[in-house]
Amino acid sequence: MAPAVPGAMERPHFIGIGGAGMSGIAKILAQRGAKVAGSDAKESATAEALRELGATVHIGHAAEHLASDASCVVVSSAIRPDNPELARAAELSVPVVHRSDALASLMTGLRSIAVAGTHGKTTTTSMLAVALTELGLDPSYAIGGDLAGPGTNARHGEGDIFVAEADESDRSFQKYDPEVAIVLNVELDHHANYASMDEIYESFETFVGKIVPGGTLVISADQPGAVELTSRVREQSSLKVVTYGASQTADVRVHKVTPRGLTSEVTILLNGKFLTFTVSVPGSHYAHNAVAALAAGVALGIPAHNLASAIGAYTGVKRRLQLKGEAAGVQVIDSYAHHPTEMTADLEAMRGAASESRLLVVFQPHLFSRTQELGTEMGQALALADASVVLDIYPAREDPIPGITSDLIIDAARAAGAEVTGVHDKAAVPEAIAGMATPGDLVLTMGAGDVTDLGPAILARLSN
Repeated sequence: MAPAVPGAMERPHFIGIGGAGMSGIAKILAQRGAKVAGSDAKESATAEALRELGATVHIGHAAEHLASDASCVVVSSAIRPDNPELARAAELSVPVVHRSDALASLMTGLRSIAVAGTHGKTTTTSMLAVALTELGLDPSYAIGGDLAGPGTNARHGEGDIFVAEADESDRSFQKYDPEVAIVLNVELDHHANYASMDEIYESFETFVGKIVPGGTLVISADQPGAVELTSRVREQSSLKVVTYGASQTADVRVHKVTPRGLTSEVTILLNGKFLTFTVSVPGSHYAHNAVAALAAGVALGIPAHNLASAIGAYTGVKRRLQLKGEAAGVQVIDSYAHHPTEMTADLEAMRGAASESRLLVVFQPHLFSRTQELGTEMGQALALADASVVLDIYPAREDPIPGITSDLIIDAARAAGAEVTGVHDKAAVPEAIAGMATPGDLVLTMGAGDVTDLGPAILARLSN
């Protein structure tokens, strides 16, 4: 079993403690008994949840927030070098630890499953965490989003399994040594860190190379990038490769996905036997995520039929096709999708769920660099909706790029035949949607930024 708290992490200070990845590690350390402190730019429900676990959370960044007895400072790749707390750490000679190294230290001594891929990591990690918990295995987990049931993104469990979302965006997933690794897909993204698909493949090869001897790679048999990666790593003698998907050659074959409104019924063929189970989110891509989760559990020695039943307990992750509510006969659903492949998958899923109803989308592009590289494809994806509202680009950690605006997406969407309206003022969106929506419509707020805040506002306006 892993030690309660790694030595260097006894009194950690997190810069940006409210972030999805950072808060999860902080929560687990607090649950293990560490004296956790940190800072974040603004107050949030996450900050309050950390305080309830005993952590000290400061709002705003200032040198005095770093305690003189801190054992280390934990940072993510988003923290800028001029952060005052980082500068203070240098003055005090406090070690600086990257988020991925902190997470890796928490997994030491446990049977770990690392979930990687350009899309679908949070959902698949969550499905595993829920299923293993449902089976009484009490896993630890660190996820990039809050589970709809437990309402948290991380937990320290007493079992010997640790499930972690493995982020490829800054190559930090190369720090882990999993017993089982899942690769859902391999595509070009994170253009500030990767210049080509060759660099992406090299990064994923390094990740796969860290699987412990005798461990298992669970990987898609359908997605072209994953198929290429499989061909590159299959000859590793100490690695067992298990493929999943609709391909006839898949080791775990997806035989059929049957839509059931906002759920799906999935039938797979495993070891010559058919197995059917329910996934409580719509769309074929989420069904495939569930099959990947099941295959990973089987690789750890858990019976497939037990896992299939337990996956049915998964009720979703916040922002992954999350139903926010209904007003005036209109359902409002929130999606984290921000890459064209994710957008297309979620729009196709909602298109199927909408049946004869109209699908209206509020899309907020995420990052200038992503819009510069993939804006045309984003616009083409929006053609799957009946009508769309496109907001200004959410910058996150980036500075503006001259000439790169949401107009790139709007122009591409219109060229693809989409009905799309640009809205610069986010506060004007509820009124715009109220003027478009009629009873029976589905409204999808989509993007990785603060577009998620619009769901309640749209529902309130529709109620009026």
